[in-house]
Amino acid sequence: MSLPVAAVSAVLITIATKVIHHLGYAGIGLLIGVSAVIAVPGTELPMLFAGFNVYQHHLTLVGIIVAGVLGDVIGASVAYAIGRFASQELIERHGAKIHAKPGDLERAHGWFERYGSGTIVVSRWLPVIRAAFPYAAGVARMSYWRFLAMATVGSIVWISALGVLGKAVGHQWKAWKHHLDYVDYAGVAILIVLIVWGIVRWVRRAREDEAAARADVAPD
Repeated sequence: MSLPVAAVSAVLITIATKVIHHLGYAGIGLLIGVSAVIAVPGTELPMLFAGFNVYQHHLTLVGIIVAGVLGDVIGASVAYAIGRFASQELIERHGAKIHAKPGDLERAHGWFERYGSGTIVVSRWLPVIRAAFPYAAGVARMSYWRFLAMATVGSIVWISALGVLGKAVGHQWKAWKHHLDYVDYAGVAILIVLIVWGIVRWVRRAREDEAAARADVAPD
């Protein structure tokens, strides 16, 4: 990790730990909700530190998961509303400030068209770029209730996993907080798997279309 990135991470860790220390469950929901809208401080830092607090018996595992999921779903709903009701020009001009760059939105929209609304579930497991998908869902005018259901399922899995992991490594928090970039690596690995799967599916569909085209032109 480069020095600038490490410095930013240290600041985010300090913010996350202080907010959760002083506000408890409300702090978890607040941090996760903000992360769902602008991608920082991210879900990893707050939930892993929250798990550390569970390890120390300051908070409960169920409590931090409920707070995290509520914050994530509310934040994602705000991002969805911005994508749906804000003007296209406004999003294109200022989207980068909230991690909703036009390129990310187009990519997410392409995923919706190719893989359906289930994309929302998987997108909740991808660090950083997860923030772009609710905006794209709003721009694409996906049914809000469908979006809400998919986002909730994905958030429950992701937030629960981070909370449980934080509790499990609670005794090693001081060491772990300096290596949280590995969580991002895991997200990148998931993304690579999805891309490969998408390519395989595209090739298979192209072959099927080609076979169907041949069958249509074949003489009776």
